[in-house]
Amino acid sequence: MTIATDAKIYIAGHKGMVGSALVRLLTAKGYNNLLVATREQLDLTNQAQVTEFFYQHKPDYVFLAAAKVGGIHANNSYPADFIYQNLMIQNNVIQAAYQSQVKRLLFLGSSCIYPRQAQQPMQESALLTGVLEPTNEPYAIAKIAGIKLCESYNRQFGTDYRSVMPTNLYGPGDNYHSTNSHVLPALLRRFNEAKVSEESEVLVWGSGQPKREFLYVDDMASASWHIMTLDKKDWRAAVTPMCSHINVGYGEDISIADLANKLAKVVGYTGTIKFDTTKPDGTMRKLLDSSLLASLGWQPSVSMEQGITHTYQNYLQEQQDIQ
Repeated sequence: MTIATDAKIYIAGHKGMVGSALVRLLTAKGYNNLLVATREQLDLTNQAQVTEFFYQHKPDYVFLAAAKVGGIHANNSYPADFIYQNLMIQNNVIQAAYQSQVKRLLFLGSSCIYPRQAQQPMQESALLTGVLEPTNEPYAIAKIAGIKLCESYNRQFGTDYRSVMPTNLYGPGDNYHSTNSHVLPALLRRFNEAKVSEESEVLVWGSGQPKREFLYVDDMASASWHIMTLDKKDWRAAVTPMCSHINVGYGEDISIADLANKLAKVVGYTGTIKFDTTKPDGTMRKLLDSSLLASLGWQPSVSMEQGITHTYQNYLQEQQDIQ
């Protein structure tokens, strides 16, 4: 399906990592009517504000990339914030999209929706088949609710709301906070700081044995656009009314220990890497089965080596801009 370059496209969460990647992609493709709003301009947890925003601007298409996100520490420390804020954002945007007759909406979820003990690699059908990982259960519950909200509107009202479940993402615009960020950006910052201060060792949370899959964020934006522009008949042929989300992954995973060594090499840190086994590992393996998306004609194009190198260059530029 072709979307006209003057179509009004709202990107919720345009300042976030995925949202900003979508802005880069659509701008490069010549889309000149992108609709964005900062948190100061629009509080997505406020139903009245969201309803008014959609009433005034009437977007044709919506990318729902706005969310409260964080790593294990943040999810453990602020579980109420994670479930409440994400539920409110999703409920408000999806309902307002329906009320204003948006043509199509794409909801971005997370691979943490799948059970802790799900068979690897995780297929879309694994949803709701087991117990979730306790460290991020509130966030996962919110994302599951978002999927089911989209499906329910489709079933009841005939809307065209689609959901994508990305694996762990990284790249420009990531959160590099030392404790509240995800593992890859947190380690990238830690290794850079250790290099600058000439520290002899870096301590990494957990045993280093868990394996994770990582996808460069510009590839995620590309996949989102690919799914958003699929013909409705092709989309409906690929999914079912009550299992309509699609996994978006890199196709390979890597142990946290190997990731740490890869990051240290890119950064140029030559000290010792040690693992703090008193800290939680989380799920031991999280690899998505992205064969459905592959059958629909999309594959990632950025290797981990390329992605990490680009991410580190971007991190250094951000630090230079701050100074």
